[in-house]
Amino acid sequence: MKKITVLDVLKMKKEGRKIPVLTAYDYSMSRILDEAGIPIILVGDSAGMVFAGHKNTLPVTMDEMRYHTRAVAKGIKNALVVADMPFLSYQASLEDARRNAGLFVKDGAEAVKLEGGLDVADTIKAIVAMGVPVMGHIGLTPQSIHIMGGYRVQGREKKQRKRLLDDAKAVEEAGAFAVIMEGMPAELAKEITRAVSIPTIGIGAGPHCGGQVLVIHDILGLYDDIKPRFVKRYANLKDIISSAASEYMEDVETGRFPAKEHSF
Repeated sequence: MKKITVLDVLKMKKEGRKIPVLTAYDYSMSRILDEAGIPIILVGDSAGMVFAGHKNTLPVTMDEMRYHTRAVAKGIKNALVVADMPFLSYQASLEDARRNAGLFVKDGAEAVKLEGGLDVADTIKAIVAMGVPVMGHIGLTPQSIHIMGGYRVQGREKKQRKRLLDDAKAVEEAGAFAVIMEGMPAELAKEITRAVSIPTIGIGAGPHCGGQVLVIHDILGLYDDIKPRFVKRYANLKDIISSAASEYMEDVETGRFPAKEHSF
């Protein structure tokens, strides 16, 4: 399998191929997902929740995201690595946005993702202008949960629907190569997907998007603090890990481990 680039992602859209995206936060998991053939791996700021135990993504820092990005990049041979820009890494100034996007590239990312539509169009333009591909993110944007009143579906009202359609077009015009659409009605996501030429990647946005993204801990059953309706669980590793840990503990306590074959 050849190395995936943003040009390949755009080609997938043109050919009508669905684009699967998953998150990863460490070397071991990114290597597994890359070998499985996942074309885009997102180093999400969701690490703050599933890795660090925060209630939301707002406390996540650049240093933390750079650490996760470096670890993920080491496990990748083929997938496109997209680094999530955390809260306050691009909102304060264009200078901050450009510098932090550049740092992610130095750490091994091949694109960055940032949240917002019309309000971040200039930021997207500035980052793209320095040669760094950008993935947009509209709809339910987790870094804006306080102004949204929590994790609420966006676009149910006519005014919101128009705003999200305008956001998607603004992200495209600013130069983004793709846009994540989170937490919106399926019909609105379908309308937006038809209205823009770049790939749309849905999460809680129905089946009509150009691709889908989920958090790896959610699909593997490793994180159950929050159980979004849009998540499909493909495995229950929490129970498997718990069972293995219990068996190991019993082996140690009873002296069955280490056995002769585990000793020098």
